[in-house]
Amino acid sequence: MNSETELPNRVDPEQPNSCFLQKFKLYETRSNFYMIGRDKSRTFWRVLKIDRLDPSELNILEDPATYSDDECYDLLKRIHEGNKSMGGLKFITICYGIVGFVKFLGPYYMLIITKRRKIGAICGHTIYAISKSEMIPVPNPAVRSKLANSKNENRYKKLLCTVDLTKDFFFSYSYHSEEYSLDSCLVYGFFKQVNLSVSGRDFKLTLIARRSRHFAGTRYLKRGVNEKGRVANDVETEQIVIEDAAEGSPVQISSVVQNRGSIPLFWSQETSRLNIKPDIILSRKDHNYEATRLHFENLVQRYGDPIIILNLIKKCEKKPRETILRAEFANAITYINKSLTDESRLRFLHWDLHKHARGKATNVLTDLGRVATFALGLTGIFYCQVTPNLGPEGLLKGSFFEKNDDSGKCLQHSCSEKMRMMIA
Repeated sequence: MNSETELPNRVDPEQPNSCFLQKFKLYETRSNFYMIGRDKSRTFWRVLKIDRLDPSELNILEDPATYSDDECYDLLKRIHEGNKSMGGLKFITICYGIVGFVKFLGPYYMLIITKRRKIGAICGHTIYAISKSEMIPVPNPAVRSKLANSKNENRYKKLLCTVDLTKDFFFSYSYHSEEYSLDSCLVYGFFKQVNLSVSGRDFKLTLIARRSRHFAGTRYLKRGVNEKGRVANDVETEQIVIEDAAEGSPVQISSVVQNRGSIPLFWSQETSRLNIKPDIILSRKDHNYEATRLHFENLVQRYGDPIIILNLIKKCEKKPRETILRAEFANAITYINKSLTDESRLRFLHWDLHKHARGKATNVLTDLGRVATFALGLTGIFYCQVTPNLGPEGLLKGSFFEKNDDSGKCLQHSCSEKMRMMIA
């Protein structure tokens, strides 16, 4: 018989749903874990209940109620009293988020962030990296199966522990960025923010790279496209420039986004330590280029059109490798463009990076700068001059900025996609 105290179903309709939990405490009883989260100002608390009696399934209940500090303390006290005969309620650790839940052969494990560090801020939204994490088995020891301590289970756990969450992962509790949102568990990629000064103008430069979770995998093991149109090595890169200004003064912000990824055809390479340039294999023929079409339809859905494709692979080779893909990719674009209007057709630019980089008289960066200028002329960039909305209420409601002059606002209406195989 479960002697747990039931969580009261008390919902506060006045509580804004855009307030963000930022600090958590993990407690346990014999039957459940309780993850208690609160906002930065300790205004409200929420409760997540995780069942510990099922040896192989994951059962989670999010309490819809919000609590004050005192109400949360009373709730924990009642849970403790109701479980005294089985050891009561025990504090486990302070944490800053749940990375996720993972299962191998036996029980589920909960991955939590136990230490964090600030690495930047975007329009008042703090960005963090992980300094330390911990993996905790969900079922209590009395109900865990024998597989929990098996040789294979321990091997899988060790493999997971080789993933260093303190590098190349970042997150935010409040900043949202469409498909690659920062307010989900984690973003895998790159984040760098620096203060710069040019011609007496001070500004903050932020570079963000977000790797897609779709069709993910290591180099060589994942190449090309899958049937859903998702490509390997898909990375969205955003550059944000924010002008430094006196408090309360209008601030200028600009942003531009581009995407890079594996060539969207069905192709692969076999890894080999002896062969530094493994053969490229067109693994299947997609006569109507349906997967390629889905890939670009997805880009249009996310960014708008036109899509500008910059293909950097080789044009000439003694032994055909990259050129195989180059020809097939050109055929795919020609085929797809037949069914598109002039306004929405795919702009396809071939530019042999290897050839131009070898030429002594060629300044590669200057030539690529011209290509970038052409692409930006078609896609546009985001630009906005805004006035800070003073007070914490605006930040919590997601309206940290109010429009100052809408006539000067610009939106990026499409994107450029850079295709580079990154074989070297």
